[in-house]
Amino acid sequence: MSALLEHVMAPEVRPFAIAAAMIVIVGSIEVISMLVGASLSEMLGTNIDFAHPSDNGVVNAISWINVGGVPLLIFLLLLLGAFSITGFLIQDVARMVAGPLPAAVASIGAVAASVPLVRVTSRAIARIIPKDESYVVGLGDLVGRIGEVVVGPLDQGPPGRVSVADVHGNRHFVSAVAAPSSGPLPQGTLVLLVDRDDTRFVAVKADDELKPSKPTLSP
Repeated sequence: MSALLEHVMAPEVRPFAIAAAMIVIVGSIEVISMLVGASLSEMLGTNIDFAHPSDNGVVNAISWINVGGVPLLIFLLLLLGAFSITGFLIQDVARMVAGPLPAAVASIGAVAASVPLVRVTSRAIARIIPKDESYVVGLGDLVGRIGEVVVGPLDQGPPGRVSVADVHGNRHFVSAVAAPSSGPLPQGTLVLLVDRDDTRFVAVKADDELKPSKPTLSP
């Protein structure tokens, strides 16, 4: 165990160990923030439209690498993971051949290898993950849709999360609060999205006549 720790924290692989640690830290913060009704993804601005050209050069660069258009947080985790894995591999190969490379040289090689790797993986991941609110339909198109509270309860305090399908059947996980006239809406409640303020939706409990009907089985 001590030998493995010594290897991971060696100066020549320290940048890649830090990248791996950041994945764990960022992932943990996202899980905790979702449990309390917030989201690190929203704080980072996942409503950036990667699919269209922008006046911002950084956004355009990210768009070129993030060809799958995955949310910004997932893109950052992919980039950190690719950098860490390729960096460790480069140093392991170099150690077997002659000796470890300087950390700066290995980092340049890891960045160069990570860019095409992230382009490929972002496209593949985009096909299997639920689409966030910005990538298929406009936010306004979700107003009037019925969803289910998945992180709650919804009240007038910190927002929770609602799972809602758009007109194409794509599933979205949006931030929402209960309407001022509504009581708390616990997890599992079917709600109607009646309004939105920027990326935050306002929800009320769905009336029985609005709820999707369940098929009855013939005796």
